[in-house]
Amino acid sequence: MDRELYDKKVKCPICKNEFTTKKVKTSALRIDKRDTDLYVHYKTVNPYLYSVWVCPKCGYAAMEGKFNSIKKYHHNIIVENITTLWNSKEYGGKRNVDEAIQTHKLAIHEGNILNWEKSYIGGLALRLSWLYRLKEDKELEIKFQKYALTIFTDCFSKETFPMAGMDSVSMAYLIGELNRRFQNYEESIKWFQTALKDPNIKRKKLVENMVRNQWSTAIEEHKKFKQSHSEDEKCNEECDDIEENEKKTKERIEIEPNSDGNRGSKIRKKLFFRGAL
Repeated sequence: MDRELYDKKVKCPICKNEFTTKKVKTSALRIDKRDTDLYVHYKTVNPYLYSVWVCPKCGYAAMEGKFNSIKKYHHNIIVENITTLWNSKEYGGKRNVDEAIQTHKLAIHEGNILNWEKSYIGGLALRLSWLYRLKEDKELEIKFQKYALTIFTDCFSKETFPMAGMDSVSMAYLIGELNRRFQNYEESIKWFQTALKDPNIKRKKLVENMVRNQWSTAIEEHKKFKQSHSEDEKCNEECDDIEENEKKTKERIEIEPNSDGNRGSKIRKKLFFRGAL
């Protein structure tokens, strides 16, 4: 792994501290496969582990592309809300998944208090969900994917592209795919159609193929979902009818006398007393 990483010298824009952080060499990246939510599996070291830079002195954390996008009034916000509570921690060496998760959570928190673009927060949340996928923690993976989906849906018509490193076609596709994963099929189909109508899609053949494939998948899954839901409702109705018929039968038995009135009761009493004599 040492040959796949190198040290990047960074100067913190908040406290002016100089530190080093690991980066993955571009030449070392080897893609294995891609998931339908755009997560890339790497054969070599995973660059997602090193996406966030963290100053060990003041605790300032941000994605590499955002790290120096700081304003003067941001300094006091970080010092008052982060540095005063910060216990110096070094993230400049090799990172495991847990450490990468910590850096992403820190960057999300700081992005929120700095009131940075929501799409930036959404991108961090999406990457965080991927890190939980690496940990095989399905519950937290879903939690942060839903967080990212909410943000991206809200930002789509409010912010300018690119957002979270994606153009409008890729973002519409991603929103559609996340909705499909959460069985929001009508929303999913709508967003896939938005992507297909985007004039930029013809220049993105790979994304266009993904959109068409997942659009077809969403349509088929929606049909099966509706059919299953319809069958469940029919079954529930039949069960309710059976229960109602059983209830009525029971009530009828309790109310109706013997077929020969009280005669059966009188015969039993007579036989009883005759046996007692």
